[in-house]
Amino acid sequence: MTTLQTPGPTIGVVGGGQLGRMLAEAAAPLGVEVVVLDPTPDCPAAPVARDQIVADFDDEAGIRELAARADVLTFEIELADQDVLERVSEDSGTPVHPKPATLETIHDKLVQKHELEDAGVPVPPFRKVTDAADIRAAIDDYGAPVMLKARTGGYDGRGNVPVESKADAEAALDSVAGPAMVEAFVEFEREISIIAVKGKNEIATFPIGENVHEEEILRQTIVPAGSSDVVAERARGVASDVLDVMEGRGVYGIELFETSDGEVLLNEIAPRPHNSGHWTIEGAQSSQFEQHARAVLGWPLAATDLRSPTVSVNLLGDVEESQSATLQHVDRILETPGAALHWYGKREARPLRKLGHVTLSGRNDETTAELLEAARELEESVTFTSE
Repeated sequence: MTTLQTPGPTIGVVGGGQLGRMLAEAAAPLGVEVVVLDPTPDCPAAPVARDQIVADFDDEAGIRELAARADVLTFEIELADQDVLERVSEDSGTPVHPKPATLETIHDKLVQKHELEDAGVPVPPFRKVTDAADIRAAIDDYGAPVMLKARTGGYDGRGNVPVESKADAEAALDSVAGPAMVEAFVEFEREISIIAVKGKNEIATFPIGENVHEEEILRQTIVPAGSSDVVAERARGVASDVLDVMEGRGVYGIELFETSDGEVLLNEIAPRPHNSGHWTIEGAQSSQFEQHARAVLGWPLAATDLRSPTVSVNLLGDVEESQSATLQHVDRILETPGAALHWYGKREARPLRKLGHVTLSGRNDETTAELLEAARELEESVTFTSE
């Protein structure tokens, strides 16, 4: 039986970026408090969280302090150290969700792909890379181009390098600068994602989103996706199989490829709320952040139904070098019916850094194409550059 009192339960979050900020915003109406651990003083989550512990993501003393103040630990960044989390959890008795073992799987993309393939999850052909010869052999087997990926540390497209020809193999491997893997390049019809939730004794999935990437960075998510009902069902099946592999409760962002013949292949997994799920705050009956709070606490999950067609667009740093994060011409967004502005509270704008997002929900009979065009116009109407 779930009960509430004041103060309510506390979630300790490793990471205090925008995901921690939005998690704290979603937890507050439930009577749930959030304490974050982040090395950046006054991090983006700090203004809305109960408190911040200033420490590195792998600082054991800091994580022990976080565990002492929390009923459950979670993380909003994969830089959390699974060994430290496991050790602190065992010593303190404070559970961690998702489990540190899942972080261990996620940290290495090659390990992740092997475990998922072994579980029957459909993935593109892939192989380990030790030298440029392995990349050239992959081009022989898979055709060009192939996608070279850093096995660890990559996010937001960083560490992903398309290799167009054998002559590019050496330079591509040098740019990754570490352990790598290579995948066959998927000629996809669209990139889609599904936000899946693993609760105490239940799972839930949100409607499928269609994602638009440029320079390997997510720019827009459109819901519902243009996929057929058959493809949507296949995607939910893949998501269910993925959750069977993952250990521990919480939200999982599952990125997929829809091929031209209607097949669904797994791209990557994030064991946390995901950029492609930000649309859920306004567009669904519950947000991915509320669901994550419910799930890690072992509470019943909420409904995930679509409220209305919805598009989200990222506000990226359109600057050439680092400068103060000042967003110009915000009135256009604030005055638009159905538009919702989310500011992440970051103080520095860097090229292509995610600094906020805008969600535009349908109010009448707008098509997703019309919503996307309007949302892009809103994104283009603001800038971080000085005028």
